Amino acid sequence: MPYFSPQTMRAAVAGVAMMIAVAASGQARPASDGDRFDSRVDIYGGYGAWDPFHSDIYDHQYPLLYNPNATASVAFYFTRHLGVQAEGEYFSLGRTLDRAGNCNAVPCSPTGQRIYTFEGGAIFRYPIGRFVPFVHALGGGERLSGPYNNPLTLGWGVTGGGGVDIILPYFHSLFAVRPVQADYQFAQVSYGPLILPAGTNGGFAGVNALKVSGGLTLRLGARDMDHSPSGGLMMDCSASPSSIYPGDPVQVSARPTNLKEKRPASYAFTSTGGVVTGSEGGASITTAGLAPGSYSVTGTVTQGRARAQCGTSFTVQPYEPPTVSCQANPASVQTGSVTAITAQGVSPSNRTLSYSFAADYGTITAVGNRASLSTAGLPPTTIHVTCNVVDDLGKTASGGTSVAVTNPQTALLPPLADTQALCGVTFDRDRRRPVRVDNEAKACLDDIALTLQRQNDAKIVIVGNYGRGEDRTQGAERSLNVRQYLTDEKGIDPARIEVRYGVGSGRNVENVLVPAGTAYSNAKTTAFEPSSVRRVGQAYGKPGGYVGRRHRHVVRRRHRHHGAATGEQVPAPPA
Repeated sequence: MPYFSPQTMRAAVAGVAMMIAVAASGQARPASDGDRFDSRVDIYGGYGAWDPFHSDIYDHQYPLLYNPNATASVAFYFTRHLGVQAEGEYFSLGRTLDRAGNCNAVPCSPTGQRIYTFEGGAIFRYPIGRFVPFVHALGGGERLSGPYNNPLTLGWGVTGGGGVDIILPYFHSLFAVRPVQADYQFAQVSYGPLILPAGTNGGFAGVNALKVSGGLTLRLGARDMDHSPSGGLMMDCSASPSSIYPGDPVQVSARPTNLKEKRPASYAFTSTGGVVTGSEGGASITTAGLAPGSYSVTGTVTQGRARAQCGTSFTVQPYEPPTVSCQANPASVQTGSVTAITAQGVSPSNRTLSYSFAADYGTITAVGNRASLSTAGLPPTTIHVTCNVVDDLGKTASGGTSVAVTNPQTALLPPLADTQALCGVTFDRDRRRPVRVDNEAKACLDDIALTLQRQNDAKIVIVGNYGRGEDRTQGAERSLNVRQYLTDEKGIDPARIEVRYGVGSGRNVENVLVPAGTAYSNAKTTAFEPSSVRRVGQAYGKPGGYVGRRHRHVVRRRHRHHGAATGEQVPAPPA
């Protein structure tokens, strides 16, 4: 065993004091909830030296005791930082008498120099992750022999100091190394009156000493030291519904476990999107205006120094507009009868839906998603019915069906004339203005106007087609531009013109004459509401022939009810 000089012992005490001061001043990083390794009971065993100073009996100094020796202690912590400790120690030095029993050295003792202590008191620790400095203050009994042939005698003493434990990352943090524990110890012992003639057995001693040891600490009973240990405070979160559309609310439930009874707890919630309103049972999130994507929610519960977190997420789906189907029952009636029209709307986004209906002939009356179509006064014809749906965000969809109107005396009448294809208009020549009616097209339209003037009871169906790289909007614009030329320049009644767009067979317009009593039917074409089409540029080559204002200004109207409004009388076709 090496010799520990007083300078070495005092340097060790100063080093421990410095480490404890650094920890107490907060220079080291505080432990977070995730790296606390607190124990409930610490059992320490170590080996060291006991170095007295300025301590003597009759000018005989107490010696350094270092072999054999042992220091053992048990600390019980009732909070994370504060506990009580009991400590015992034994230090000794071999006998100093020669074989004949003579005292040949100082100190002189027939049995060797020895000290036994047993003390108890308070201990305070400040865990910083796996680094645990501590200080303690103890008091109790001391049994100490003296350097002047003084026997082992019971006295009292006090101890103050501290040390450092370094928790090992093995065996579930069960062990810690204590590289140093350094203490100042004061003991007071009365050996009794001096016994003559030898004068070597009595005396009074006040002993100052430095004690240094190092060893191993067994850490038991890890528990909730006002924070979240293994099996301690925890919380689980979930979002409902986990998948929503923009504007739908989200409810977050929070379920804490291992909360201490009769102790208040606080909750906090954060989200990467939306407005969060938290409470003890969870939180509600307002998602108005959120873009499609995934968002995370974090919940925190705090009880004293205990803290636990949980996480969950929700997804905002892209908005989907509604769809609608339209059905007539029956689909064929005799003139003067009434048929039922049913619209079935579906909103993938679960929005509130409103319905409206339109028909090109007859009288239609609607309630909710159902309507009644009256054919009173109509000749045999085909009625096209449009079912419209709009959700509470203004997104619309349309569907159509048709009703055949027959007359019991139809068989006695001569057969009706068929529809007649008139000249067509092409839009391939002017690629910069692909929907504008050019001068060559006007020649065809002038002939069509003459035909309509001669057959003043006939109608015309204008079908605008679109080509590769275009969509139905271009086809619809071509139909509207042709209609505008016939109405504005040739004076044709707009009620005699029906506009449609085709399926994309080319950049052209087909014109079909529909005689009185004849119905136009082509499944490859679709009727549309003119006011729903955004038109750009000139309709045809004439100064001032712009649609609305000049320079590509767009006229747009909000159109909620296409065709005939509820209860509106639609003019019947000529008989």
